[in-house]
Amino acid sequence: MRDFFALKEKNTNVKTEIVAGLTTFFTMAYIIFVNPNMLSETGMSWEGVFVATCLAAAVGTLVMALFANVPYAVAPGMGLNALFTYTICMAGGFTWQEALAMVFICGLINIVITVTKLRKTIVKSIPESLQNAIGGGIGLFIAYLGMNNAGLISFTGAYPSVTPGMQPFNEAHLVLAVMGLLIMVILMALKVKGAILIGIVATTVIGIPFGVTQIPETIFSGAHTVAGFKEVAFSFFGSPGFGSLFSDPTKIAFVIVTIFSMSLSDTFDSIGTFIGTGKKSHIFDEEDEKALEGSGFKSRLDKALVADSVATSIGALFGTSNATTFVESSAGIAAGGRSGLTSLVTAIMFIICLPFSGLIGMVPSAATSPALIVVGILMVEPFAEINWKDFKEAVPAFFTVAVMSFTYGITNGIAAGFIMYCITKICTKDAKGIHPIIGGATILFIIDFILKAIA
Repeated sequence: MRDFFALKEKNTNVKTEIVAGLTTFFTMAYIIFVNPNMLSETGMSWEGVFVATCLAAAVGTLVMALFANVPYAVAPGMGLNALFTYTICMAGGFTWQEALAMVFICGLINIVITVTKLRKTIVKSIPESLQNAIGGGIGLFIAYLGMNNAGLISFTGAYPSVTPGMQPFNEAHLVLAVMGLLIMVILMALKVKGAILIGIVATTVIGIPFGVTQIPETIFSGAHTVAGFKEVAFSFFGSPGFGSLFSDPTKIAFVIVTIFSMSLSDTFDSIGTFIGTGKKSHIFDEEDEKALEGSGFKSRLDKALVADSVATSIGALFGTSNATTFVESSAGIAAGGRSGLTSLVTAIMFIICLPFSGLIGMVPSAATSPALIVVGILMVEPFAEINWKDFKEAVPAFFTVAVMSFTYGITNGIAAGFIMYCITKICTKDAKGIHPIIGGATILFIIDFILKAIA
């Protein structure tokens, strides 16, 4: 095991990797329950989506572990499942089988652009200042996720006069989350190994007398879960599904734009996560960068991009929305994860969830939210590498961070940063300095914004 995952070369050990894998799992385990709740609104079986979510996460993460040997976890992504449910099915009027067909096509497209090295070229084309902004921006983004999930942020009024504020400390869930945050901060300050995981477990236990951690009535899944999975798995090969997806000429344009949007979002979310977490932890080192210049899948970054691409199509086959590399992987990386052994542990935990859904589900968001906040603290370090005194560098960096954090979307931030980068380059008569990939992606982002505005 040590040799297979090259633990010595990565300056890590089995114990650290196991703790990191468990940490990653517990910070992203919410998807096991959130995803079925959301997709079941389309008419899909909750139990079926539950199994599909666990299997898609397990298989995708196993590919990341055994093929790429990097500490990243893959699962159906938040945001993309909302697009699946509310935009494609509810607003667009498509069946969930047709939506799964779109997801499958999106996965195939992502595989093609990965095999043809387009994804790698995109990574190489992003200026260092934007890479630092993306990395730090993801830190603020996940810290915001943690604060919001903890219930620390309140929203009053109605659109467009919604006012954010701080929630009074009068709810058990919020008080527990703050206690968990303090535990993690203290342990991190004392440099205790596995501080984040210890904090999650401790907060879960403390939550029992608080009435926040609910002891499940049963810890096992029933036969109805298997029946539900049979209903959703491989369900889009036919009609409704592929057979009806392009049957209505009036909806073909919508289908194409939707698949494009999913592919674009999935690609840049994953690249943003790899850049943001890999840059600080040096998971993708100089050898990986050199391998980018060659052919074949020689580097860990190459293989990680392949694993991420394959996961989406696998997820669609099982019966769930787009799978993507989870930014919560940064929690495990912060806990010391540096190899595929971290991902292997996370994948095993997803498999274990299949018969023990109730037991795993007792970990409350009040216990995992503080972990995201702590990780956010660790990830803002790249901001120090940005030359804020240079206005031309500061503008795209600022918009990357601000839009990513304030609009609740990694892709939105990357789009804003790319657009402002191109504008500053053009205005300073340095248009030739814009990499063709950045220029082309910027045009696609603008087109995407326009299509969304007129849709």
